[in-house]
Amino acid sequence: MNCHDQLSLALQSNRITRRQVLWLFGAAALSGCATSPVGGGSILVGMSEADEKRVDQQVAPAQFSQDLGPIQDGAVNQYVSSVGHRLDANTHRPQMPYSYRVLNANYVNAYTFPGGAMGVTRGILVDLQNEAELAALLGHELGHVNARHAAQRQGQAMVAQVAVAGANLVAAGSGWGGLVDIGSQLGASAMLSSYSRDNEREADALGQEYMVRAGYPATGMVGLQQLLVDQEKEAPGLLQTMFSTHPMSSERRDTARRLADDKYAASNSRDPGRERFMDSTASLRHLKPTIDACQKGDLAMAGKQYPKAEEQYRAALQKTSRDYAANLLMAQCLQAQDKSAQALNYAETAKQIYPQEAQAHKLSGILALAQRDPAKAYANLDAYDRMLPGDAGITFLKGVSLEGMGKRQEAAGQYAAYLRRTRQGQAASYAQSRLQSWGYLK
Repeated sequence: MNCHDQLSLALQSNRITRRQVLWLFGAAALSGCATSPVGGGSILVGMSEADEKRVDQQVAPAQFSQDLGPIQDGAVNQYVSSVGHRLDANTHRPQMPYSYRVLNANYVNAYTFPGGAMGVTRGILVDLQNEAELAALLGHELGHVNARHAAQRQGQAMVAQVAVAGANLVAAGSGWGGLVDIGSQLGASAMLSSYSRDNEREADALGQEYMVRAGYPATGMVGLQQLLVDQEKEAPGLLQTMFSTHPMSSERRDTARRLADDKYAASNSRDPGRERFMDSTASLRHLKPTIDACQKGDLAMAGKQYPKAEEQYRAALQKTSRDYAANLLMAQCLQAQDKSAQALNYAETAKQIYPQEAQAHKLSGILALAQRDPAKAYANLDAYDRMLPGDAGITFLKGVSLEGMGKRQEAAGQYAAYLRRTRQGQAASYAQSRLQSWGYLK
């Protein structure tokens, strides 16, 4: 009897081992020239403007979900959107379908997709001091869209996709991250790799131009850059993601200051909007102690210091027991320590807090499978699949869950669907072996 047959029998008897669970999760993990709208020069991109918009529609929702979805605070999201739209009306590409949301992620960052779908983490928003700094942050991202930097990155990501897929497969068996991030979108992770320093300088310059056009003082860009430089010195680990996608430096701060003092000097008497910003973000800034504790937990998780991470997430939950991100992160932390029953409780709580967000459903499904409850696993994985369809790893795990429920024909349908997506890797080998054993394939 081969290992695939042994695993199939274990699934049918609900006696899968932890080693088999880890194997399943690891197995499921998974150009041309154009004219720049800014300056008219020739640039290398991987897509047309229609492609840029299509990528946003297809890829952005999954990446935003990886960052735990938009915060459940409609007023704050609306406020950030209003600032963004005030800016994007003054860009070189005002026709793009710009959109803005504050994400539940605790790390310090903001990013955009090629068509202008933008995310700002709550981790950075709570550290800004006024609306002009927010305008600088959004303006910088608008600079990337208008200079088509994001389109260039996506084009390069298309070329490199096979290499990225291989790297992700290797990482899948390396720890908690591989288990939690099953089926993450390759295009998003590749596209959000670092821009060149020239790209960053151009985005800074465009962002400062756009915010001045929109009526803000140019000093907002100086304040933003100073904030990030200060935080890099004080807690560099908290900015590791920000600095991988947006490398900061005193040079860029100094350039922003020179422009503010010279080219845009007349703008500096304008109101930076501190009172409006503070009033509009008060509900989120109230969560800053919770966000700070989550950041420390995330750092400990990255270093595989799981007990320390658990301590920080507990501190976050003591401050805000109904925080979606803190509950989900605690579930991930407990999962990493083989405390799947406790982890499932936190994942289920997260799901109750924010039922419209997909990640809690996925993690609940994974943990239920580890707890040998295939019916519960399938229900959660199917809910995730309805929210974010197209994840091949989830299709495979749905097949595994159905097989564990004794629903061979339905499991075969999922395995066949998985094989239509890919025929390489351990999951494909297992799916094919089941279809052959059951007589669906010769």
